[in-house]
Amino acid sequence: MAQKRVNRPVSLFDVTTFLAMVGIGKTVLAVKKNKILFSRGDASDAVFYILEGKVKLIVVSRRGKEAVVAVLGPAHFFGEACLAAQPVRTTTATSTMAARIIRIEKGEMVRALHQEKAFSERFMSDLLSRNTGMEEELVDQLFNSIEKRLARALLLLARFGKENRAEVIRPKIDQETLAEMAGISRSKVTFFMARFKKRGFIDDVGGLRIHRSLLNIVLND
Repeated sequence: MAQKRVNRPVSLFDVTTFLAMVGIGKTVLAVKKNKILFSRGDASDAVFYILEGKVKLIVVSRRGKEAVVAVLGPAHFFGEACLAAQPVRTTTATSTMAARIIRIEKGEMVRALHQEKAFSERFMSDLLSRNTGMEEELVDQLFNSIEKRLARALLLLARFGKENRAEVIRPKIDQETLAEMAGISRSKVTFFMARFKKRGFIDDVGGLRIHRSLLNIVLND
């Protein structure tokens, strides 16, 4: 007998608690930094949800050039393409720090989406938000200068809010990843990071700190 779909207010729904109830089809993974969750070409058979830590999604061109298409933190899903009948992975997912991640088998994810309306709405909201972000990244790559692209990548990593204070990027991010995110060479990252520091947009006191003044680079036409 099919189970009845549950309808409860989204405001009262705790996604983390719902997914953390480990059962058939769900596994909580404790992974170390630089752990590959899946690689391009692997079977696409599960969706993942980040409890703690960060994961980067990488694509590789036919010529072997890599690019980071997203860096995701807690409360984000990834690997959802399996729900669209994608037989194999087209990206590689790697942890950028120690992380706790829930692996949800495709069948269990489909069941949860059908039975829990609030969960389904939260999942769709996350996908739409990420797709919008990727569209903005594409526009950024096509039309903006190298300096703006790097500044935007730093602001996104720092999750810059409205408070007028510096935000620290944790964990420390290497220049190679920054280059992949901004679509520029590592030498350009080194050059512009030095320029940002000299102009007071960033500093390295207690980690890489991003100051609100860096927004001037992004907003300036």
